[in-house]
Amino acid sequence: MTAKPLILIVDDEPQIRRLLTLTLEANGYRALSAVSGQEGLVLAAQYKPLAIILDIGLPDLSGQEVLRRLREWSSAPVIMLSVHDDEKGKVTALDSGADDYVTKPFNTDELLARLRAALRRSVKEEEAAVLQAKHLVMDFSTRRVTSGGKEVQLSKTEYDLLRLLARHAGKVLTHRQILKEVWGPGHEEDTHYLRVYIAHLRGKVERHPESPELILTELGVGYRFMA
Repeated sequence: MTAKPLILIVDDEPQIRRLLTLTLEANGYRALSAVSGQEGLVLAAQYKPLAIILDIGLPDLSGQEVLRRLREWSSAPVIMLSVHDDEKGKVTALDSGADDYVTKPFNTDELLARLRAALRRSVKEEEAAVLQAKHLVMDFSTRRVTSGGKEVQLSKTEYDLLRLLARHAGKVLTHRQILKEVWGPGHEEDTHYLRVYIAHLRGKVERHPESPELILTELGVGYRFMA
């Protein structure tokens, strides 16, 4: 019998730990929990969980510090739990290597969906040559993009932006991450470039640019491509 995937929960709130434990165990996972950042680091090293759900606010070490230490030796997907108004914390966490975040109070179905998406990304050993997302098809080998069967003409920057988002489908990419990857170091603050290009891109690849279904905005944080 195949062992159930082990998920580590690091949160100091007993109600949250209990809710997550019950939810995970009812959906085919094993749950292990820690009440502090230091305990979480010890358990992560000892048990090597498949993924980690990590609260940003912890009593000893901050969630950001725990994430920083984890990323020194672990590539396990990390989903951060954050409060509604902690926009800066979300951005910092994603820039530091978190795979996603869920805002408290959270919907358990949404959290499970984010967890499944993060696990799928983590097990991909090689990039597929072709990606299909709803009406859009991207052939990375030929750099050809079609929408509804019709070829889409993209500039180099538009293509590079779309490719970056698509290669990280389901994951939130922050403004700084995108700007650094597409425009290069030194452009991390040029968010006006990004807004303009996202608008152009949506106009070319979305069926209804005013109600995008592929390139979604994460307010104050960045963008997420939905495959």
